Amino acid sequence: MTTDRRPVTHTALAVCAGVFVLLAAAALAAPLLVPHPEHAGTATDSSARLLAPSATYWMGTDNLGRDVFSRVVYGLRTGPAIAVLVVSSAVVVGTAVGLVAGYFGGWVDEILMRLTDVFLAVPALLLALALAAVLPRGVVGLTIALALTWWPWYARLVRGEAASVAGRRHVEACRALGLGHCRIMLRHVLPGTTTPLLVQASTDIGGVILVASGLSFLGLGAQAPTADWGLMVQESQNHFATHWWVGTFPGLAIMGVAALSYLTGDALRDRLDPRSTSPRGRMPRRRPGTTEAG
Repeated sequence: MTTDRRPVTHTALAVCAGVFVLLAAAALAAPLLVPHPEHAGTATDSSARLLAPSATYWMGTDNLGRDVFSRVVYGLRTGPAIAVLVVSSAVVVGTAVGLVAGYFGGWVDEILMRLTDVFLAVPALLLALALAAVLPRGVVGLTIALALTWWPWYARLVRGEAASVAGRRHVEACRALGLGHCRIMLRHVLPGTTTPLLVQASTDIGGVILVASGLSFLGLGAQAPTADWGLMVQESQNHFATHWWVGTFPGLAIMGVAALSYLTGDALRDRLDPRSTSPRGRMPRRRPGTTEAG
């Protein structure tokens, strides 16, 4: 006996989408929402150093007297924004590579997939760490480093889907009618890859936030005085034992947005994949760093 999970899935997806919209609105309206917008920049207040959470400072202050709440809200403009840019870039590049490889096959597939394997041969975090160390330090360098790390997974994902769709009868009929390769790929092959792409991209938002925050913690990402959650945790490490709030609230923000991303990916998978409406039909989700046979 199976249970129809669609109402629950629709509700979960609507709630996740609503929270994402609220977070995006908060990021855009940050100067109007926070009590001390100047604390997201270079402004400091030596008279308010390391104050505990109170009615004046909801999340306390850091070692420079800056309002932690204001910086956490402004952090929505850094970590999540980097994640969206990285995933968007990776989807575009990976989809182009995977679509061409899966559609044409043969030596084109071999060359593109071996190039993809070169990137996948190195652990993702190690590759991102190496690229971030070489590129100029800051948000731009971090975004480029992560985008170069993330695209091969999408190439593999799209290549498998495209190869499956390219062998179907309606695609063969399009070739027989003399339609151009670009038109066939964009209008008849690419739509078949959108469902796994959407699911994977929504899930990867959380993964990119975690990796970007970790690199910022190591000093290879956002630089002071940027309001970045990973950087805020790094700056709090000398005060965490006695002033817990300085690093706790940025850490909770990282964990919350990453968890929201994973929940959204699960809800999208259940909503878009009819095979996932029952536990037996649920398809496993790709884990970061795994590969498939070329």
